[in-house]
Amino acid sequence: MFLRSLSVPVTEISGIGASASQKLTRLGIHTIADLLLHYPRDWEDREKIVPLKDYRSGKICTVVTVFAREWIGFGKMRALKIYIEDENTQAALVCFNRPWMDKQIVTGQKYMVCGRFYYKYGELQSSAFEIEVASLGASFGKILPVYPLTAGILQNNMRRFISSAIKKYVNELENELPNEIMEKESLLSKTQALNEIHFPTSADMLEKAKKTLVYEELFYMEVMVLRRAIERKSKIKLELANNESKNENISQLQQSLIERLSFSLTTGQKEAVKEINRDMSSNIPMARLLQGDVGCGKTLVSFLAALRAVEEKGQAAIMAPTELLARQHAENAARLLEPLGINIAFLTGNIKAQGRKELLKNLADGTINIIAGTHALFSKDVEYKNLKLVVIDEQHRFGVTQRSLIMDKGQSAGLLMMSATPIPRTLALTVFGDMDVTVIKDMPAGRKPVITHLAKESNEQKVYDFVRKELEKGRQAYFVYPLIEGGDEIKDAVSMAHRLGKEIFPKQKTALIHSKIPEDEKKQIMDDFRKGKIKILAATSVVEVGVDVPNAACMVIEHAERFGLSALHQLRGRVGRGEEQSYCFLVYSDDLTEEGKTRLKVMLENNDGFVIAEEDLKLRGPGQIAGTEQSGYLVLGIADPIRDMETLEKARNDVFSILENDPDLLLENNRVIARVLEQASPFGEVVFQNLTPISSKKALFVVNDFLKIKSL
Repeated sequence: MFLRSLSVPVTEISGIGASASQKLTRLGIHTIADLLLHYPRDWEDREKIVPLKDYRSGKICTVVTVFAREWIGFGKMRALKIYIEDENTQAALVCFNRPWMDKQIVTGQKYMVCGRFYYKYGELQSSAFEIEVASLGASFGKILPVYPLTAGILQNNMRRFISSAIKKYVNELENELPNEIMEKESLLSKTQALNEIHFPTSADMLEKAKKTLVYEELFYMEVMVLRRAIERKSKIKLELANNESKNENISQLQQSLIERLSFSLTTGQKEAVKEINRDMSSNIPMARLLQGDVGCGKTLVSFLAALRAVEEKGQAAIMAPTELLARQHAENAARLLEPLGINIAFLTGNIKAQGRKELLKNLADGTINIIAGTHALFSKDVEYKNLKLVVIDEQHRFGVTQRSLIMDKGQSAGLLMMSATPIPRTLALTVFGDMDVTVIKDMPAGRKPVITHLAKESNEQKVYDFVRKELEKGRQAYFVYPLIEGGDEIKDAVSMAHRLGKEIFPKQKTALIHSKIPEDEKKQIMDDFRKGKIKILAATSVVEVGVDVPNAACMVIEHAERFGLSALHQLRGRVGRGEEQSYCFLVYSDDLTEEGKTRLKVMLENNDGFVIAEEDLKLRGPGQIAGTEQSGYLVLGIADPIRDMETLEKARNDVFSILENDPDLLLENNRVIARVLEQASPFGEVVFQNLTPISSKKALFVVNDFLKIKSL
């Protein structure tokens, strides 16, 4: 039996009744398989004694004596406070929501305590700790798992539940990888790996268990991606063998638009249009990822692709993650394409009922050729006469569920996904393994690289003085903050908008924009900023994507250390869009660490987004690039494709070798892979490229700042 075949309900485990089962459901745990796949988020090494005086080094694990106790606070805030000491240090345990400890902890008794301590209110204390009577401290001297929890389930409960499940079910489990692979990679058996990941017998065995389970998860992810990639490439090869012509020439409508432009397409844009035309003339629906740095002209390429769809008697939908960006696409499309006789529309969830009804009618009867919008484009009541092309801008901001919904609006519609967030090669091969990838490497002529400066917070007056001179020349500026409002220790957009307009630049009109401002007001502010009526825009990262104001010369990012490098690069890309020199100021905290300064220096020394993305991976390390959680993405249990990139490459090579020689998995050694996929697939019906329906439970993961990792 394979692990995911254990569909027995968790109530079969002693101690899990109806109440505990309901609480476990909040963690996504319904079956024994779910319980065993609930991996620890951390491990506590209780093999070593760490005294209270070494609290700065991490977790404390030591023998203490309780010498006093008292109740503090009132009402719901009332809590027990226990005073402890080891050989040379005293500390306090604050027992929030643990009133039962009053009867368990005895003054004068020795206990083993493990937890994180910090100085607060003039004393060393902890509110996140575990405590056992020293003579009964069975867990000490071991490596203990620390699990993600929910209200009503304690660590000891979870450890007991999982320990029972392991004893009862794990010994019967089969390995899920071919024997040759397990020997080559020196992997543990499935039984041993599960035992050691949850209750390690040593630090060395814990690492072997991690290695085994990470490899296995990435292996099956690659099986799914590469099978689809091989299938797609086989179809393309067959079409080429049948000598079906692929027309990559510029079409009549495309040529009309190019002739209307006041500039020439770059070499990269021309090549991208050729590749898209070749795809769109094929019988196989296009599936292409268009990558390019901020400002390289991807949007214009997407407009040219949309024109090709219209010439083929079809419609195009351009989907953007924010109303601000979607509106900008619609306005630019109207300016460039309506003179060619193309009907453009704009659809978001905020369109009034009467206008929406008329718009949907025109979309359904084909009167509208190209529509730009947000997720509203795939609402149930939205119908297209003949949707031939779906363009998804800033693809990393959409879950695969959302992407598939818009794709389902057309029959065999082509897909063009665009991203200015550079994706490392291995991850691009994995996430978009069955898509063709185009990279625009050059920039439009006449663009000057943005000059970047680093400035300490204590030197920000010099930054303000510099920006003032640029404003006096008639230029405009952005000031970006990490919070909308309510920052106690850091500046926020709301309070700084007031200060910028009243104190720092009283002669210049200042406005505030962030995600909570109503869309109509947001539109008016951006229109006024584009027209030059507003000179200074105080904002959050809502301006990170797609905002295009050529006269904006200065980008000031306060508390720059709180932004990821990719986000900083996107923000910097909002300036430098005209012919004049532009500047970006990264203002950082005076007490920023050397490591933090090293990160910001990457921005100082590089303008290439791909270089910055690679440096970000090196500097920020595994989990720190993860963070923005969005629904509709594949949830990995234990692997992190960024942290585990080496393992990912190994798994990819192993899977490719297997599928190249045995695509149908018929050889005896590979039958286990086929059986796992049939009986207990790790990812259900995940679709990695979006052209067929997907299950609601699992979906695609994305990379860089948008990767969702379940644990580790």
